[in-house]
Amino acid sequence: MSATFGGRDGRQGRLTQWLRGRRPKETADPGGREALLLSAAAAGLPLAPAAHPGAGYGCSCDRVGCPTPARHPVSFAWQTQSTTDRAQIERWARHQPQANFITATGMVHDVLDVPLEAGREALERLLGAGVEVGPVAESDDGRMLFFTLTRGTPEDEDEWWPCELDCHPETMDEHPGLRWHCRGSYVLVPPARLPGDGERGLRWLRGPEHPLPEPLSLLEVLTDACARHTGDPAGTAWPLRH
Repeated sequence: MSATFGGRDGRQGRLTQWLRGRRPKETADPGGREALLLSAAAAGLPLAPAAHPGAGYGCSCDRVGCPTPARHPVSFAWQTQSTTDRAQIERWARHQPQANFITATGMVHDVLDVPLEAGREALERLLGAGVEVGPVAESDDGRMLFFTLTRGTPEDEDEWWPCELDCHPETMDEHPGLRWHCRGSYVLVPPARLPGDGERGLRWLRGPEHPLPEPLSLLEVLTDACARHTGDPAGTAWPLRH
């Protein structure tokens, strides 16, 4: 399958330039924050409020030395709190104007989270081959997020893939290559602000209006790109049976 995506032509080169230079206008407009959150919820992504950048490189939470500043939920009950209810999200967005939001994975959707350069290469190859790609977000901390349908709850976990592909919030540092966010995990949802100098954040490259694809339709290209860009062993892992 990898050979199918190996060719490069002028069209793919133009795709690369478009991907690297594009900054959607709506994410640059602070007034569009609520609309973007509601569009994510309307697409079925359950949301909950998250921390936001504090002073300097800090976090809005009270934890000293927060390990994931501005990237974690504000409530320990985020899994049950996450919702697509429009009225609730409007209340949160208006009462917490600085808050980021997370989306809980493993309910409706999963997220394949890869290093930025690997993601750019994979996205170019997928689009160039006519593969249906769903929502994709790009983060200024060097990651790209591919939103897919959830893997669900298989009766026999051995029918799927090695557990090292699964990523939970407390194990993210252990997965420098591909991270598979499924049950019990979450990711930030655009628009989000990240700590650091300048306007760092998370934005949509392809918005939530794109239908969620099956994860296996993207996985081989993403693992191949990760293996070549990071040398990460997880990049070569593959489902045992499917």
